Amino acid sequence: MRFRPGLGERRSGTGSTKLSARWPVPMLVAFWALAACPSVRGAAQQIDGLTAKQVAADGIANEVKLIEFGGSYLRYQAHTLDANGDRIREVIESKDGTVARVMKRGDRPLTPAEDADEHSRLKEMLNSPDAFRKHVQKDQTGKKTAVDLIKLLPEAMIFSYAPGQPQRGDKPSGAPDEFVVDFKPNPAWNPPTIVSQALTGLEGRCWIDAKTHHLVRLEADLFQGVNFGFGFFVHLYPGGKFELDQVPVGDGRWIVGHFSEHVTARAFLVKTIKENTELVATEFTPIPAMGYQEAIKQLLAK
Repeated sequence: MRFRPGLGERRSGTGSTKLSARWPVPMLVAFWALAACPSVRGAAQQIDGLTAKQVAADGIANEVKLIEFGGSYLRYQAHTLDANGDRIREVIESKDGTVARVMKRGDRPLTPAEDADEHSRLKEMLNSPDAFRKHVQKDQTGKKTAVDLIKLLPEAMIFSYAPGQPQRGDKPSGAPDEFVVDFKPNPAWNPPTIVSQALTGLEGRCWIDAKTHHLVRLEADLFQGVNFGFGFFVHLYPGGKFELDQVPVGDGRWIVGHFSEHVTARAFLVKTIKENTELVATEFTPIPAMGYQEAIKQLLAK
C-alpha cells in the first residue's frame, strides 16, 4: 500500500487509498513530515560515531525519496477499519497512480450486489481519464506539501536521542540496531504557513534503522490543541494519538505496513469529527510498470 503519505479511504472514483481523505490534511502532512525526520539537536552528541546532523541529513533524504517515489511498483492487500467499516482491498500501484478494489467486508466476501458496484466503479474509471488525472494532481500537491514541511523540521522541532536507546520489543531477531529519537516542538519557532502550524502540537518518539537510516516506527501524541485559520477552519483537540510502522519491501524501498490514528477535530466552529482508523498492509508483491488502465483490467479479472 503506497502511503504517499498514507492509506485510508477516498470515496472518489479512483478507488485510491489515501489517508488524507477523511481527516484534516494539514495534520496528516505534519505527522508524515515528523516521521520523515529523525534529526537530533546537539551536534556533539554521537552514537556509533554519527552526529545528530548526519543522522538527520540521511533520514530526510531517504524519506523525501519515499515521498517522491518512483521506479518500482507493488501489488498488496490493504485492510482498513474506520467509520466506513471493515474492508480488505486489492491494491495495485501503476505508473499513473494507485487503484484498488474492495474484495471483502469484514470476514465475508462481497455480496453479488456489492461486487457489481465495484465492477461498475472500476469500469467507469476506464472511461474517465480526466477524473483520474485530477486525483493524481491532488496526490502530487500533497507530496509537495510534505516535502516543504520536512524542510522546516530542523527549526520547528527539538530532537534528542532517547535515554538508553530502548529498542522495539518486536524487532526481528538479527535486525540492525535502531537510533531512538524523541521530538517536541521548538517554542521559539514561528510557523510560516497555516499548514505548518500543525507542527506545534505533536511530540513523540521514532525508531530509525541504524544500517539504512530509514524510519521503522513512529509514535506521536497531540499533546496540545492546534488551530488552523485561528480555529475557524479546523481545531484539533489534544489527546490525539498516532502510530506508524514502515517495512522494507526490497530494492531499498520502505513502505508503511501499519498506521493508526485517533483524533478529534472541530471544523468551521460547528462540526465535531472523531477519526479512528486502523490500517494494515500485507502481501507485498513486486510487479512490472503498467498504466492505470491495465491495473484496473487486472483488478476486474479477479
